[in-house]
Amino acid sequence: MQFQDLKLIDPLLRAVRAEGYDEPTPIQAQAVPHVLAGKDLVGCAQTGTGKTAAFALPILQRLVAANQNRQRGVIRVLVLSPTRELASQIGDSFTAYGRHTGLKNVVIFGGVGQQPQVQAVRRGVDILVATPGRLLDLMNQGVINLNTIEFFVLDEADRMLDMGFIHDVRRVIKVLPKRRQTLLFSATMPQDIQDLANHILIDPVRVEVTPQATTVEKIDQSVFFVAKKDKRALLEHLLDDKAIRRVLVFTRTKHGANKLVQQLDRARIQAEAIHGNKSQTARERALSNFKSGKTRVLVATDIAARGIDVEDVTHVINYDLPNEPESYVHRIGRTARAGASGIAFSFCDIEERKYLRDIEKLIRLRVPLVTEHPYVDTAEESAANGKSSSNGGHPRQQRSRQNESQPGNGNGNGRSRRPRRRRNPRPTE
Repeated sequence: MQFQDLKLIDPLLRAVRAEGYDEPTPIQAQAVPHVLAGKDLVGCAQTGTGKTAAFALPILQRLVAANQNRQRGVIRVLVLSPTRELASQIGDSFTAYGRHTGLKNVVIFGGVGQQPQVQAVRRGVDILVATPGRLLDLMNQGVINLNTIEFFVLDEADRMLDMGFIHDVRRVIKVLPKRRQTLLFSATMPQDIQDLANHILIDPVRVEVTPQATTVEKIDQSVFFVAKKDKRALLEHLLDDKAIRRVLVFTRTKHGANKLVQQLDRARIQAEAIHGNKSQTARERALSNFKSGKTRVLVATDIAARGIDVEDVTHVINYDLPNEPESYVHRIGRTARAGASGIAFSFCDIEERKYLRDIEKLIRLRVPLVTEHPYVDTAEESAANGKSSSNGGHPRQQRSRQNESQPGNGNGNGRSRRPRRRRNPRPTE
């Protein structure tokens, strides 16, 4: 299927071609016709599958079709996003796809001064992309009125729930016109989000391109058992591999992210942190440096990283395993964007074993174990044997117990070698 098969108008097709896209992704191919037909929609798809274009393109087309009968410069589209970074990326997408339509979009979010955003809104805007907190602030100040909204998009609804925004979302929904088209997108569908969908959507079409919370198949995953005190040394050991060109490292806390960046800096490894305590300017600078390749390692927390859409992230490393298994899926989805392959490493100390079990239960896959590394947690080694022996011959298999007991794992130089691949099939779900 080609984009022209979706019956998109020429201004949009020209913009899509300029972005280098020829074929729609599955979520786009399934969602666009329903949105063009005016249907409410629930879209369930993993990150990196092209969800933004799935709603931006048909909404732009419907706005263009109705322009001659509508007052210009009033807010007709509201897109709610959980994070500043994702809001900015959605705004960039509307700008790129709508470059030939004359439609204007404005992005508003907290963490920066509001005056430039207020001025942009007052100059007239067709499409408003917002985070909930700043939107409510400007509504309370009388700057923004939502009674002209025709299209409402709730993006990354599950992350809205995780971040405690669900009550703010409900407050926004209460003031929206009853007659509108509503689109809800989410990588997972917990019960609270399903209940919200049932409340705000009318006879919705459901589009699900992959089973909920299923790990992207092209991501090569593995786990390293390592003592907490040895995690930094293991990370530096892995980063010796120049094939790890652009890596996103996840920590559980903001303090942990800052501390890790300082430690990597002392090891002369260029790294920056991105999290909620960073100013918007610092976050944008770190993200820009990461995209350009100036910074090789970006250390992030879950909240800050949701919505990061950077091409060619070769590796994701879970320095700390998340205590919510769904977050693991979102994290590793930062690599293998737009159909590319990717690699995800996870460090697991003894206290995190329960998190690993929850993750494997959710993704219905046993994450292969790496034991050929110099920081294997000896307290975990016996447990590791039982796990890795049933992994179906996955690449990075542990070597024989006899070889492991020899100095340097048998390579003659007293140092552990990095994991080697074998051409054996992956375990299946």
